[in-house]
Amino acid sequence: MNKMQGLTLRIVAVVMLIGLAGCAGMSRQEQNTAIGAGVGAVGGSILTGGSTTGTLGGAAVGGFIGHEIDK
Repeated sequence: MNKMQGLTLRIVAVVMLIGLAGCAGMSRQEQNTAIGAGVGAVGGSILTGGSTTGTLGGAAVGGFIGHEIDK
């Protein structure tokens, strides 16, 4: 893994931790959306080798799936 991919993965992990810390006042559906977006971003980044488009696409898909789970 090159330096850029490692940096991207670390940034995504830190953003996820900060985002999850802010979930205390959220509804269950909002929490699922945030968690889905975080997991999707990491998955998209891994699957596309750290591509920005893959990370953002994964976040969008994961957020959508997380939002729809409790409906």
